[in-house]
Amino acid sequence: MSTALDPRDVLDKATMSTLQIVVVALTVMLNALDGFDVLAISFASNGISDEFNTSQTELGFVLMMELLGMAIGSIFLGGVADKYGRRSTILGCLFVMTVGMFMTTTVSSISMLMVWRVFTGIGIGGVLAATNAVTAEFASAKRKHLCISLMAIGYPLGGVFGGMIVSGFEWRSVFYFGSAVTAIMIPTVYFLIPESVHWLARKQPVGALERINKTMQKMGHAVVSALPEIKKEDVKRSVTEIFAPGLIAITVIITLAYFMHVTTFYFILKWS
Repeated sequence: MSTALDPRDVLDKATMSTLQIVVVALTVMLNALDGFDVLAISFASNGISDEFNTSQTELGFVLMMELLGMAIGSIFLGGVADKYGRRSTILGCLFVMTVGMFMTTTVSSISMLMVWRVFTGIGIGGVLAATNAVTAEFASAKRKHLCISLMAIGYPLGGVFGGMIVSGFEWRSVFYFGSAVTAIMIPTVYFLIPESVHWLARKQPVGALERINKTMQKMGHAVVSALPEIKKEDVKRSVTEIFAPGLIAITVIITLAYFMHVTTFYFILKWS
C-alpha cells in the first residue's frame, strides 16, 4: 500500500517493528563499546605505567588527549552525520576506532600512545553523536524517551562489564580485545542498520524515495508515494552552524559538560 504521508510521521505513530528494536539494541551495544574504549586506558594503566615508567599525571594527560579526540569527533563528525548520513558515519568511525585501538598496541612511547588515543577518541565521539540520532529516529514517538535512556545506559555498562572481562589482561591485550570487538561491529552495523528514514526524508539524496520505501518495507510499515516537501535551508545545513552566534554558547557548554562527565567517570572507576 502506498501513501502520501510523511514517512517520519508513519514511524512516529506506528508500533515499533522487530527491525526498529534491533537497531535500538545495536545502539545500546555501540554505546557500551564506546564506554569500554574510553576507559581502556584505565584498565591498561598499571601495565602501561610499568612498561614506560609513567606517573598518574602522565596517564592523566593521555586521558585528556583521548577526551580531546572525543570532543573533536562529537562536534565535527556529528555534523558529518547530518550531512552524509548516520549509517556511513558510524561505519567510518568504527573503522577509525578499530585502527586506533589496534595501533595503540604498537606504541613504544607515551607520546605515540597519546597520538593514537586522540585518533581513537575522534571515532568514539563520532559514534556517540551518530548513535544518539539513530536511536531517536528509529524509535516511535511513544517509546523515544525509553529508547534514548536505554541507549545512554549502555555507556557505563560497557565500562563496567568490559573492565570485568579484561581484568588481569596484559595491557596490550585490553586494546586487542577492544579492536576485535569494534571490528566485529562493522559488518553488524552494515547489515543490520539501514540509513535513517528521517535523514533520507530531510536530506533527500539521489534515490531517497526508493531507499525510504525499502527500509519501510523491512520494518513492516506502509511505503510512501512521494518525498515530503523540505525547506532548502534544512537540506543545506552545515556543521559550521554549531559555531554560529546563536549556538556557539550552547556548543561550548555541552563540550565542557562532556569533558567533566567522562573525566569523572574515569576517576570513579580508576580509584573505586
